[in-house]
Amino acid sequence: MNPTTLFALLPDLATFARVVEAGNFSVAARQLGSTPSTVSRQIKRLEEALGARLMERSTRQVRVTESGAEVYRHCRDMLGAAAGAVDAAGQLGAKPQGRVSISAPTAYAKTVIHPLIPGFLRAYAEVDVQFVFTDHEVDPLRDGLDLVIRPTRTPPQGLAARQLGAVRWLLCASPAYLAARGTPQTPRELAQHDCLWLGETADDHRWRLSQGTQTQIVEVKGRYIANHAGARLEAALEGWGIASLPEFTAAGALRAGELAQVLPQWIFEARAYMGPVWLLYPPNRFLPPKVRALIDYLARHLGGGG
Repeated sequence: MNPTTLFALLPDLATFARVVEAGNFSVAARQLGSTPSTVSRQIKRLEEALGARLMERSTRQVRVTESGAEVYRHCRDMLGAAAGAVDAAGQLGAKPQGRVSISAPTAYAKTVIHPLIPGFLRAYAEVDVQFVFTDHEVDPLRDGLDLVIRPTRTPPQGLAARQLGAVRWLLCASPAYLAARGTPQTPRELAQHDCLWLGETADDHRWRLSQGTQTQIVEVKGRYIANHAGARLEAALEGWGIASLPEFTAAGALRAGELAQVLPQWIFEARAYMGPVWLLYPPNRFLPPKVRALIDYLARHLGGGG
């Protein structure tokens, strides 16, 4: 295909991408400020030029064909590159402004990220933040978010990633509980204590702890099981036992002396998320200033590696 023909198809390729994302011609036309008949003609013209059926049409919706899905993938990349070009043109001298969206797992979002947001808003008066608290796996490309925070050992391919630190789990109990029941000196002694665990799987009461090359698995018991870190924290503060907690949840109570760490020389290997925490975003060479500002702000405050 010669360059002149290709350039003429660019608007139709962009329209096709919008139809795929909208799910039908009417919605896409409304978003584009056009009419359904015009959009339909553009798609038909594109199919004729490419020699491939891109969509199966019905009165209410469209279904993308196998060829259409492959074409859409390239259209999405094309639009991303175009957005990057626009962003690059405005990078020099541009100041952060507009809305930036971010998501993170609920407990981590509430305890670690949320307290930092007011400072960011004060520092960047023309930037708004939309924060999505969710424990579902989110993809910034699929879900249309600027930034996604995800604890994972390896960041997914196809996304840019910046480490924000790591999630470590601890065993903690109140000083009053330990004074009354004694402080375990080995993992096996946990079996003689009341423990607070998640209870999300049948094996959650089997705690796995490691130290160097040693690994021990202990079956624990207790009167309270809760799959919410905040609830386990409160129960531990009230003396109901030894709780498994993310370090970020327990940190304040540990600093205040309201909790004490149990078996600090051992690593508690949680079944829930643990390990490196990554800030994920689309791999655009030129990021909007508002997005770059939030990335740098979070990395600076959380001390993550680049």
